[in-house]
Amino acid sequence: MSDMITADLVDLDLSADTKEAAARALAERMVAQGRVIDLEGFLADVAAREAQMPTGLDGGIGIPHCRSAHVTEPTLAFGRSAAGIDFGAADGPADLIFLIAAPAGADDAHLTILSALARQLMNTEFTDALRSVGDAGTAAALIRGDEAPAGAEGAAESAGAQGAASAPENTAAAPGAASAGAAAGSTAQGATSGAGGRPFRVVAVTSCPTGIAHTYMAAESLESAGREAGVEVVVETQGSAGFTRLDPAVIAAADGVIFAHDVPVRDKDRFAGKPTVDVGVKAGINRPAELIAEVCGRAERGEATASAAPGTPVERAGDSTEGYGTKLRKWLMSGVSYMVPFVAAGGLLIALGFAIGGYKINKAPSVMDHFVWTQTDSWGALFFQIGVVSFGFLVPVLAGYIAYGMADRPGLVPGFVGGSIALTINAGFLGGLAAGLIAGGVVMAIQKVDIPGALRGIMPVVVIPLISSAIVGFLMFVVIGKPIASAQRGMTDWLNGLTGTNAVLLGALLGLMMCFDLGGPVNKVAYTFATAGIAVADPSDSAMKIMAAVMAAGMVPPLAMALATTVRGRLFTRTERENGKAAWVLGASFISEGAIPFAAADPLRVIPSAMVGGAITGALSMGFGATLRAPHGGIFVVPLIGNPFLYLIAVAAGVCATAALVIVLKGMRKQTPETTATDPASAATGAKETKHPVAA
Repeated sequence: MSDMITADLVDLDLSADTKEAAARALAERMVAQGRVIDLEGFLADVAAREAQMPTGLDGGIGIPHCRSAHVTEPTLAFGRSAAGIDFGAADGPADLIFLIAAPAGADDAHLTILSALARQLMNTEFTDALRSVGDAGTAAALIRGDEAPAGAEGAAESAGAQGAASAPENTAAAPGAASAGAAAGSTAQGATSGAGGRPFRVVAVTSCPTGIAHTYMAAESLESAGREAGVEVVVETQGSAGFTRLDPAVIAAADGVIFAHDVPVRDKDRFAGKPTVDVGVKAGINRPAELIAEVCGRAERGEATASAAPGTPVERAGDSTEGYGTKLRKWLMSGVSYMVPFVAAGGLLIALGFAIGGYKINKAPSVMDHFVWTQTDSWGALFFQIGVVSFGFLVPVLAGYIAYGMADRPGLVPGFVGGSIALTINAGFLGGLAAGLIAGGVVMAIQKVDIPGALRGIMPVVVIPLISSAIVGFLMFVVIGKPIASAQRGMTDWLNGLTGTNAVLLGALLGLMMCFDLGGPVNKVAYTFATAGIAVADPSDSAMKIMAAVMAAGMVPPLAMALATTVRGRLFTRTERENGKAAWVLGASFISEGAIPFAAADPLRVIPSAMVGGAITGALSMGFGATLRAPHGGIFVVPLIGNPFLYLIAVAAGVCATAALVIVLKGMRKQTPETTATDPASAATGAKETKHPVAA
């Protein structure tokens, strides 16, 4: 760890009074050493990690940390605060603050060393030594493991790369472990199983969003608490350095399982059928003995998880601490993501049909009855009719995959049935949303019913599809179908009546939404709203105007960043200038995500600028009356756009506005990225010449 922390990265008199100020003070030391090349970008990544879960730990420890593209090499900075700083720990402020910075592509060896440090933080002798140390050099040596704290000769060794593999025997238990150790031990003794009354065996999995600190601290706490209680604990750490799966034989021999995680457990089904305690990673750090006692109690009572599927698609892709609102958004986005390819294929085929066969092609007879290979009208009719068939799947696919996101494969049948009914009763897009949510909810409710083992085999094939489809069909046909259909007609009539200022304001709002999160949930809401309007064989003029405005605004951010990197390249890093070249193509193709690298590096300047340009473009497009039948394609579908010249002017206006704003805001910084080297060696050289290579 000798290259990770030096005396220059230690502040024993940290004067910051907030966690943000503390992170900035320690990060500035990293910048001065050439370890971080963009202060604001790095701090934004630290703040994003902090927003996922507070990094304060019981015992007066704060460990802000992140992986970031702005870090040149794995680095650790340490600060000691006399007053204490609130990092969200339950027992109060932290006086020992460790800022851990890992490059986005950090190698396993470095991450293993950082994880070893995380384990050391559970050693009270180690933290006591840091509280009493008198100079920065000694503090750095303690953290590196060059100097062991008094009475803990084995502690230093565990801070090296070797220490991550197993915890030292003399490592102290985490706060709270001793108080519950006796209870855990007695419970374990009562729940022993196997020949000779062997010790109770627990397997555990720990993981956190970054996979650097909390993952390994929870593992250390559980192992220490297990030793205190006489329980064998084997932990699988699913961290940034990857993970080694526990031996199946070890899992099979275990009497209980503990999941201490804030990201989904990988291959969770390996542990099915055993008594299980499932908590957040902080619980594994702060109350490990209680968790061991709880899993012992569950084993004694014969409680076990069902050998079921390892969670729904949303659960496998999300955070175990997510609230209902977040899950609802993800369920809806699950349906939208599967629907979009049908929208793109069907919409482009319909637009192509109109382009080839004229605007009366929707009146053409079926190509099964009349198709002439040499006539363009026949080809136009063919493309149009294929597109219409593709559009017919939109609502069923939307409903089916909303239910799939909620309840996995058992939700597909009632979801598709409910979506098809929504089409039958003219409930449209709103009906599909309702049908998907109802279908998923019904299946989730059925899955909670305790079913005899003999019937479990037919549940997913017969019982669940039969009962859930009947319930969803009844609700859609008899109970909620008519009100939803009325709401759908009301929304359609409102859109058809939009004119003048109202239309321009709607265009500005949709432009803001398209540029707010660049392909994220808000962007998808605006895009889905637009595509729902044209998802019919003969969309209204207002619906096509909305589609045109949405696509125009979505092209603005990447095109604007490409223009800005071309006009004022010195304001951007070398990597950003390379990304700018690709952004020309991505923006022209209506791929808003092309601006994400720029927004991630400098969100406070890029995102507001993009939103301004998007609002301008959306408003102008609506004001010019531009229309679009295709849901995707960018400049490649310009021949299919109504008023194409004015449409391109609207796009150009937004692009120029965003690029100008970005250039002005970035130009206000004290020093630009051009003066900050993009490689570690030159970054270090530049750090010697200036105290703040990258200013806010």
